[in-house]
Amino acid sequence: MSLLAPPFIYMLAALLCPLLSSRHRALLLLIVPVLGFISLLSFSYGHHAVFHVLGFELTFMRVDKLSMIFSIIFSIAALLGGIYSWHVRDHIQQIATLVYAGAAIGGVLAGDLISLFLYWEATAVASVFLIWARRSAASYATGMRYLIIQVLSGVLLLAGLLLHYNDTGSIAFDHLGLVSLGTWLIFIGFGIKCAFPLMHNWLQDSYPAATVTGTVILSAFTTKMAVYALARGYAGTEILIYIGAVMTLFPIFFAEIENDLRRVLAYSLNNQLGFMVVGVGIGTEMALNGTAAHAFCHILYKALLFMSVGAVLYRTGTSKASELGGLYKTMPVTMVCCLVGAASISAFPLFSGFVSKSLILDASAKNSYYVVWFALVVASAGVLSHSGIKIPYFTFFAHDSGKRPAEAPVHMRIAMIATAVLCVLIGIFPGALYALLPYDVEYKPYTVSHVLAQMQLLCFALLAFVFLMRKGLHPPEVRGVNLDSDWLYRKLAPGLMPSIVGLVALRVTAMQDAGVKAVSGLIKRISFLARPGGMLAVSWGVNSMVLVVTVMMLIVLLFNLL
Repeated sequence: MSLLAPPFIYMLAALLCPLLSSRHRALLLLIVPVLGFISLLSFSYGHHAVFHVLGFELTFMRVDKLSMIFSIIFSIAALLGGIYSWHVRDHIQQIATLVYAGAAIGGVLAGDLISLFLYWEATAVASVFLIWARRSAASYATGMRYLIIQVLSGVLLLAGLLLHYNDTGSIAFDHLGLVSLGTWLIFIGFGIKCAFPLMHNWLQDSYPAATVTGTVILSAFTTKMAVYALARGYAGTEILIYIGAVMTLFPIFFAEIENDLRRVLAYSLNNQLGFMVVGVGIGTEMALNGTAAHAFCHILYKALLFMSVGAVLYRTGTSKASELGGLYKTMPVTMVCCLVGAASISAFPLFSGFVSKSLILDASAKNSYYVVWFALVVASAGVLSHSGIKIPYFTFFAHDSGKRPAEAPVHMRIAMIATAVLCVLIGIFPGALYALLPYDVEYKPYTVSHVLAQMQLLCFALLAFVFLMRKGLHPPEVRGVNLDSDWLYRKLAPGLMPSIVGLVALRVTAMQDAGVKAVSGLIKRISFLARPGGMLAVSWGVNSMVLVVTVMMLIVLLFNLL
């Protein structure tokens, strides 16, 4: 039974892929998530797929309510991604997708740190091929940067694992807390994958560089696996509250001025992760329920937005806001699905984001984090502006670009419609989602105060956007390169490297010259002492030799006594 664990099903399917035709591989991407989901539901709560390796007990499947909800949404995301990418016949992308999804599901099911590390690195290696699949020099360079950062996250996890094991003798993946150097290293490793501030630019760099379908797949797994890992290992760690609050705010500025709509969505993804991190930091049952619920909903509506923009990119060859507009005329289904995703991410009542984000906002207020609550409210208004309005407006309704592309292919429309339906159903019937949450839920999102407060916020943000557009104050959609913290390692560090290398070379040369001079002086001194008649050339008497031997024996005796 253990060999039928969902991650193993995905890995086995990936091994079979090279033996199948391209069409059968596409079919496999639909079958495997269904089989994996059925397999997941067949396991009872507890530890499964336990193997003893080199004296360690590795638990590849720990099923409880927290791991279950993440595994369910990962399975749904894998299925929707398979439908959306039906037209792909690239075996590299198909194999990478199976390994990536399977490793992500394995990561949230891992019951020990060693198993987690194995899946952690598997997601890094598999996902980079979704970037390299564009087969361009730019995507190769982006993929290398992405891989370096993802592997660095794994190295920190491994180093922390070893130190933690040395301190405690345990590899269990339970609550860790910031109690030692090892747990700090693990925390930073999780933070890199979760795109903490100043560690975040790999996300905006890599996701828009992936293939049309690859970006949809990437948006679902890596960062949410990191959110799960934080919820499992660091729930209630207060520093996460403030890290998350910063994460919700700083992407707003970059998303507003960004022209590439897939990069806008990447910044928006970073913003939404901040809400989840705040929930983990608060650590109460309501907050952790909010984190799990928001991760569930976020995977769906973010995938829907990436699907919509991806369909536009697929048909027009561009995702630049300055080159789009007026596409509602020929892509109405894609437009409607995009609007559903925009309403969901903006937390409009009757859409999925409203029933999940409210849990985190209420948890922050009830635990007296009023400044953080205010930051989340401001961030919510910003989300409406850059994702709820900007994405659909500049794609479908702004200046007429003159482009008249065909509607998205049928399979893309099926994937988008199915995702949109889920976003609406969760918003209307939140009880089904709440039943999956880690803790019992006694929460009613549709109260008069909740709905009125949210609608006031949304109306204010909408009016602010209209005012800025009418007055010409909204950042124009123009071609440009926006500098972010990745400038430090992509431009500044390479620019300083020649100077640093030159300075080090000068120092090394000076040290070499000093060493040569010292050795030459020593040789000359020894030659002087060993010349005929010199100190080393004089023969010693028997008495002197006996004295020297006696002194040496006394020294040895003293060392042995000590």
